[in-house]
Amino acid sequence: MSMENRAVQRIVFRLLAAIVRGVCRTLRVKRVHALAVDALRSEKKNFVVAFWHGSMALGWHAHAPAQTETMSALVSLSKDGAILAAVLERWGFTLIRGSSHIGGKEALQSMVDAASRGSSLCVTPDGPTGPRHRMKPGALLTAQRAGIPLVIVGIAAKNKKVFTRSWDKFEIPLPFSRVCLWYEGPFVIPADADRETVNAMLETVQQRLDDAHLNAHHALGIEVIERSL
Repeated sequence: MSMENRAVQRIVFRLLAAIVRGVCRTLRVKRVHALAVDALRSEKKNFVVAFWHGSMALGWHAHAPAQTETMSALVSLSKDGAILAAVLERWGFTLIRGSSHIGGKEALQSMVDAASRGSSLCVTPDGPTGPRHRMKPGALLTAQRAGIPLVIVGIAAKNKKVFTRSWDKFEIPLPFSRVCLWYEGPFVIPADADRETVNAMLETVQQRLDDAHLNAHHALGIEVIERSL
């Protein structure tokens, strides 16, 4: 890519980051069961926060780091991931590139290393390619190996644009929409938990995230017909 094209790309990414942040700042946000995550942040304790890939626009924005925080974001190595990475970097996130499909082991270790340096982590556990709303173990394993809690959040928007052809049914809240963030946790995964125990906890957290997703929608009066796969 030429220097001119890179300059144009930087301008586009900067505008995109500003537009999405501007829209998110107009939203009327209801936060439910948020005391635990607020306490972790105020006490400067790091944690893993997980939300579904389709809700990530608001999920990332809601957990962007304050000036005294470090928040790392796991972003895939795909071309779409490169766009997201550019936006998140402008929002103050520290980037970790990789996914369960590409660079998975390296990404997991990078997340654990980031946590050991005091960073919290944002993860979309059904990304980057699905199945939609099916939790992969990366967020849970990171929390276990780093010895930090896992928090999950269901996200809903009353008025939104849904990209129905995307695998994750990606959502962008419309300006001034009512939104709900429904938190569950924190979950603590014992360091000595065996694989069977971790798998059982993964199913439990999956169910709780399903429930949080439904509860966030119900709080806004939205009926959800489809459940997780």
